[in-house]
Amino acid sequence: MTNLIKGTDNRERCWWCGDDPLYMRYHDEEWGYPVHDNIRLFEKICLEGFQSGLSWITILRKRENFRKAFDGFDYKKIARYGAQDVERLVQDAGIIRHRGKIEATINNAARAIEMEKEHGSLDAYFWGWQPERLNGMNGRNDIPSETDISKALSKDLKKRGWKFVGPTTCYAFMQAMGLVNDHIKGCHVLDSMTMRR
Repeated sequence: MTNLIKGTDNRERCWWCGDDPLYMRYHDEEWGYPVHDNIRLFEKICLEGFQSGLSWITILRKRENFRKAFDGFDYKKIARYGAQDVERLVQDAGIIRHRGKIEATINNAARAIEMEKEHGSLDAYFWGWQPERLNGMNGRNDIPSETDISKALSKDLKKRGWKFVGPTTCYAFMQAMGLVNDHIKGCHVLDSMTMRR
């Protein structure tokens, strides 16, 4: 089973990004790098919810449309959305027009404001769930789809009223935002991360 692929630039990358330039750029410049910006954290947890049942590349190709449709994922603005906004978004062919996921994003924006009041920031809350970080994975079979921590995070978010935040969604969020480092050993991104320390 292939763990790494070599791109046209002769660099080894995790297998999942394939040879799609957009996906390769996401892999090289975003996935696994620690993120502490509240808006980006909110955007990602919402987009992971939209991704449920779909491939991430589908969401990635529509990400700029999502950002435009949802006011840059400013949760303080989204929390004020009403029925007209839901209908506007359901009609927007540039995004995933799933009413339940759209309504969940609006709901989650209000929950994010509550979280900010309680914890000071989304950053403080989410990074409080960071496990001991491993320095890369030996192979794709080592990478879980969920963990005990992602299950606990999912349970806590649901208790707080968040929606579309299952354990697999939460683990994908943790991977992307750098709470865990699941680049495969030998991947040039992992090597560059190691050199920065």
